[in-house]
Amino acid sequence: MKTVINALKSALLLAGLLHAPLATLQAADTPPPTAKPNIVFIYADDWGWGDLSCHGSTWVHTPNIDRLASEGVDFQQFNVLNPVCSPSRVAAMTGCYPSRYGVNSVFGARRPGPEQPDWLDPRAPTTPRYLKAAGYRTAHFGKWHMAKDNVPGQPEMADYGIDESAVFHGPGPGIQYHDIADRAAQFIEANKDRPFFVDVWIHESHTAHTPTPEALEKWKDVEDEQKRIYAAVITDGDNNVGKVLAALDKAGVADNTIVVFASDNGPERTSTAKGTPGKYGSYYSVGETGGLRGRKRNLFEGGIRTPFIVRWPGHTAVGLKNDTTVFSAVDLLPTFCAAAGVTLPADAPCDGENLIAAFKGETITRTRPIFWLHTGAGGEPDGWPRLAVREGDWKLVTTFDGKRVELHNMKTDRAEDIAKDQSKEYPEVVSRLTKMVLDWKATLPTEADPTCLSPGKR
Repeated sequence: MKTVINALKSALLLAGLLHAPLATLQAADTPPPTAKPNIVFIYADDWGWGDLSCHGSTWVHTPNIDRLASEGVDFQQFNVLNPVCSPSRVAAMTGCYPSRYGVNSVFGARRPGPEQPDWLDPRAPTTPRYLKAAGYRTAHFGKWHMAKDNVPGQPEMADYGIDESAVFHGPGPGIQYHDIADRAAQFIEANKDRPFFVDVWIHESHTAHTPTPEALEKWKDVEDEQKRIYAAVITDGDNNVGKVLAALDKAGVADNTIVVFASDNGPERTSTAKGTPGKYGSYYSVGETGGLRGRKRNLFEGGIRTPFIVRWPGHTAVGLKNDTTVFSAVDLLPTFCAAAGVTLPADAPCDGENLIAAFKGETITRTRPIFWLHTGAGGEPDGWPRLAVREGDWKLVTTFDGKRVELHNMKTDRAEDIAKDQSKEYPEVVSRLTKMVLDWKATLPTEADPTCLSPGKR
């Protein structure tokens, strides 16, 4: 194992990701260890923007997440970087567009492109690695899915900078869906006297739906079976958030902990199939997008705009709804590092921006455009876009050849109403943004990195 780790360190040095001594990874004004904030990143799965009672859900209840929002900031213009989970998670982990590593679809999908590797390149930057170098204890509990399941030769969790883990769809010790929050709570208690970073990547509301009996009992009077099951699943997810918040309170570290709740993409499509009795597996999401167009697998906002709630006592405002800051998943790594007092190496790859000032209530205008590429299942009416770009308030979606487009102003048309497509009124904007996204696509790999393929494929 030491040989593997040393080899990886050498590769990282060559890649320029760990070229500097640890001291240079920390800012000159790095806070003392007792002042460094802990960071808890709760990432839900297929949880729609409208699946929160504080976002106006018409029938589910999320009291713990609502509490988090009431004690922090609800960022209402947050986007993930892909409408399916594997690439979305790569962006959140690395601060880079997942397409830079060839990850454009779900690991293990039936239709992977030639650029899709078998696992996320361990040389990629990761938040846990940077924070570990700055003295944090790091952990990951729950979903991973940044590699194919059971593929030989894949890296270990430690190779990404993670000290402790228990995951599904990933290497190392496994974990059951309903045990994720409890493991996170144990980690918090064990590390309350040192700075820590922990991913709590819960299963809800992905299928197969396996709600607890207690949650089903709460919703027993709902006649619609799909809604009853889905509401129970959301209740279980919200209760997991509550367990994490309670653990922070019990450990006495809530006041020095950043808690983030988000979702990896929008809600799944609804099916009328009953599925396997007792497993609820094919009921698929009857989740809500909050009026946004599209769902999971779509580059319209219903597929990529998700909840993003941040609580940092003494820093974030209390109960603020921020509907102006344009935040994206690639901004998480630089922002988390800034919160921890960590300065990234000057040549570190990063597509995101440090938006920590927005955490503190300042008005921020991002300086970089945001790009999307999705190679998964498509189709009409909302699955046809393969590429998207947002610059300022303009968002353009298009096909790979740039011949079919829609243009929407996110400030005035968050729902991307097809009747409000402004591509005909603003041809110069269409031309500029289309060129921008096609030029970006041209920089991306078209073949998988052979070092990130299982031995039999190299």
